[in-house]
Amino acid sequence: MTATRGTSVDIPTRDGRADAYLTHPDDGGPHPAVLLYMDAFGLRPGLKAMADRLAGNGYTVLVPNVFYRHGRAPVVELPDFVDPSERPELFQRITPLIRSLTPDLAERDADAFLRWLADCPQAAEGPVGVTGYCMGVRLALRAAASRPERVAAVAGFHGGGLATDAPDSPHRVAGRITAEVYLGHADQDRSLPPEQIERLEKALTEAGVRHRTEVYPGAQHGFTQADTSSYHPEAAERHWRELLALLHRAL
Repeated sequence: MTATRGTSVDIPTRDGRADAYLTHPDDGGPHPAVLLYMDAFGLRPGLKAMADRLAGNGYTVLVPNVFYRHGRAPVVELPDFVDPSERPELFQRITPLIRSLTPDLAERDADAFLRWLADCPQAAEGPVGVTGYCMGVRLALRAAASRPERVAAVAGFHGGGLATDAPDSPHRVAGRITAEVYLGHADQDRSLPPEQIERLEKALTEAGVRHRTEVYPGAQHGFTQADTSSYHPEAAERHWRELLALLHRAL
């Protein structure tokens, strides 16, 4: 782990300016870029700490506030630690934000984020990695599908609703992905039942995508997020090993 430097940045998009967190090794040189998509709880200290850990392993990491159309982060005020009793009220406010981020808007934003990274002095030339958590897995897959010439690696952890019957379900973009994909699912996750995992696996296989999907035993949805009651230390560390191995191979 090397020392890192983090700062707030603004990214111009077709719909305004997205606030974001940029972190990178504090050594003056460019490093391979990673676009990190937030979970539903948004851009906050816990997510910045995760980005810093990734940066400490030799990457320049951008974490955009994907809810920027509704305001700067935090769009929804959160407690320092999210316990089960607070989730229903929080998701009453968060769910409309998630639904407002349509696939078209998500792909439009991905283009803006990746273009910004291409001009970022701290980001090395070459392919980019993308990782996402919770709702961010859907965004990561769409980013890879919309810019296959730029994205070489996609990781996603405890994603929900990845292979539904909806015509815009994320699994339907598999045919546009050329990146290597790794997905770590929680085995106690009602938002991604076994039949969706099977459907997603089939879609990736039939599209010829290099991929590996794994189910983490004993893990709940949100197992990587240390500021929530869903955090699972062993599963979270496993996620770090797999994410770093993927990025090392692809970037």
